[in-house]
Amino acid sequence: MTEGLDFDEFAASRARRLFHLAYLMCGDWHQAQDLVQTALSKLYPVWGRLRRGDGEAGIDAYARKVLLRCYLSHRRLRRSSELAVDEFPEEPAIGAHEGSSAALRLTLIAALRQLPPRNRAAVVLRYLEDYSLEETAEAMGITVSAVKSLNSRSMARLRGILGPDRALLLQD
Repeated sequence: MTEGLDFDEFAASRARRLFHLAYLMCGDWHQAQDLVQTALSKLYPVWGRLRRGDGEAGIDAYARKVLLRCYLSHRRLRRSSELAVDEFPEEPAIGAHEGSSAALRLTLIAALRQLPPRNRAAVVLRYLEDYSLEETAEAMGITVSAVKSLNSRSMARLRGILGPDRALLLQD
């Protein structure tokens, strides 16, 4: 089935989904584009081996794993170049657009940005990509208990960050 799928077709059909995942992890439009390009550039040299492997589902899983590794690697490399700011930009008030799914997504993305990179990746994979504990652990290269711990701490932190707005996220 995947023998006929060439790299250009794969990249064209999956780039949007990979971008969505990258954006949820990093919270930055341009960085998400860069991460997708980097991930696809890492897939290209091994494309022949991937096509002969586990089929399209296996290629998709491998692409997400490569994207995750690119994201975590990029975060480690960028730590020394981050700039401190004296004021935070104003965030849109959730109350002004209650019920608006766009406002809820922005609220969630803003809250996710406050989590450390590994925690954010674990939450995105587990809850937004609907990975099982085992799939999340395998994708991140950690144990299932480490995923549970990361998710537990992350969800507690998200609850604190979102405060009263967390109930609005459950309504959508």
